[in-house]
Amino acid sequence: MSKTLRNQTVEWNEINWRKLEKNVYKLQKRIFQASSRGDTKAVRRLQKTLMRSWSGKALSVRKVTQDNQGKKTAGVDGIKSLTPKARLTLVLRADS
Repeated sequence: MSKTLRNQTVEWNEINWRKLEKNVYKLQKRIFQASSRGDTKAVRRLQKTLMRSWSGKALSVRKVTQDNQGKKTAGVDGIKSLTPKARLTLVLRADS
């Protein structure tokens, strides 16, 4: 996680999702292009970058807790739905 993101107080409802989607899409496109070239080293490096990116983590948490059909289904922890603050905590906890 970058130092600038730690210092900012980000609210879940105020996140610019289009910007995050654009960032993730660009990385995915670069991964595809590197794969097409046969550059395995670049593919693995970009995949690692995508997995560690804040944008990727935030979008994945959003998809699982808000967008998917099973968003109201309890997980293994027994919690059915998360508050926006809990979602943000989940993204930040994934960074460590």
